[in-house]
Amino acid sequence: MTQVKSGDTVRIHYTGTLTDGSVFDSSEGRDPLEFTVGSGQIIPGLDKALPGMEVGEKKKVEIAPEEAYGPVHEEARQAIPRADIPAEIPLEVGIQLQMQSPTGQVIPVTVTEITDQEVTLDANHALAGKTLVFDFEIVSIN
Repeated sequence: MTQVKSGDTVRIHYTGTLTDGSVFDSSEGRDPLEFTVGSGQIIPGLDKALPGMEVGEKKKVEIAPEEAYGPVHEEARQAIPRADIPAEIPLEVGIQLQMQSPTGQVIPVTVTEITDQEVTLDANHALAGKTLVFDFEIVSIN
């Protein structure tokens, strides 16, 4: 039987949970996730778990933040004057906004705190600093 190796295009069904069991993503009810192994299309920890597996094989892996979305970077959090945010932009904790870097790159940010004077924005990935658990099955290998 064919085993997964770097460069193969695979399709997997998966459920991603945090260590407390809460689901953050799943392919349930959708087409399997398709990607090329070793290409950087998925987080490194999951990519490294695939080689040697066969179609129909299931695996559960725990992935440390360093092999997933990285640690939380304090410098990615920034408090800006509330007056600098246009009045037509609704503000509430948890809402996602987009900022533009000086070079024109669009950066997604999450509002994490609002006071009368400041709004704190966080550009860290929502799963940064978290250990992830993936339960997955190889559906196909090409």
